[in-house]
Amino acid sequence: MKNPCTYITTNTHNKVLYTGVTSELKNRMDKHKTKRYKNSFTARYNCDKLVFYRHFPSMAEAIAYEKKLKAGSRAKKIALIELMNPEWKDLYDELE
Repeated sequence: MKNPCTYITTNTHNKVLYTGVTSELKNRMDKHKTKRYKNSFTARYNCDKLVFYRHFPSMAEAIAYEKKLKAGSRAKKIALIELMNPEWKDLYDELE
């Protein structure tokens, strides 16, 4: 089932943040975790820990939110993550 969302991943030490958008979050996270695309940013920097996601009614809204996040500061992304996930735990296991 397609479910548009914007998400943020990080590496083990929470140093690198990656913001993305997808309509199938579990499938996309599987690709990040297995480093399916070896030369991708997430594979090179080991960004396979899901720390934030937000669902939207449409892909257009998810893309608009992704652009807003990418244009914002790192501090704003960290504040957003800590609001949803203060322990910075991997949210992958709660995905359906």
